[in-house]
Amino acid sequence: MALDPQSGVAQTLLASALLGRVVGGMSDSASSDLARAEGLVDQTLAASPRYSDAHVIKGHVLRAQNRWQEAMPEYEAALMLNRNLVEALSGLGFCKLYAGSIEEVIALEEQAIRLSPRDPNTGFWYFLIGIVHLLQSRTDEAILWFEKARSAIPAVAVFRNGLTSAYALRGETERAVAELAEARRLSSDDRFSSIARQKTFAGGWWGVPKIRALYEATYFAGLRKAGVPEE
Repeated sequence: MALDPQSGVAQTLLASALLGRVVGGMSDSASSDLARAEGLVDQTLAASPRYSDAHVIKGHVLRAQNRWQEAMPEYEAALMLNRNLVEALSGLGFCKLYAGSIEEVIALEEQAIRLSPRDPNTGFWYFLIGIVHLLQSRTDEAILWFEKARSAIPAVAVFRNGLTSAYALRGETERAVAELAEARRLSSDDRFSSIARQKTFAGGWWGVPKIRALYEATYFAGLRKAGVPEE
């Protein structure tokens, strides 16, 4: 950037790094980092509107700000330019879920998996498919996908939390308690300590009202069955 302030590649990579710092919980000022990332990628797209990677990063930044409806056109623009961009497919799936189009999510994630079956992010795609099954009360299917996510990336705490809920809903309390303990061990903070703490995570935003209602009836109901306290 110092050598070439107008470099779209450098601007996009720096925006991605700033985003990664926020998502990874390493930012001292998440709002500032996200605002800077958005500004950088906007500069790139103003000069190079057909730069698909910049559209993907813009979508990721908007997602991190819970601006799901605004993020979707960015992912769709990236896919118009390159239909094989698995990051765009996956990101669009997450946005579809929280914006309320739950019935469209699984097909997007399955397409990403077909295109890149050995991708290091497949665990997150498996997990999202599991979440959709869980929210729609298909608990057995949810467990299969959560277990695949856990096997793909064992160190991700939220995968264990999903299994906590699903196992408890199926009446497997011991397995649920074991996964909850592992989620708490793997987490760098106390987000899995209570229902209230989990609900405030990510700004307390769990989607449009119908999606929040599904989470309450399934995901959080399972956590309560596993013994997670309200406060």
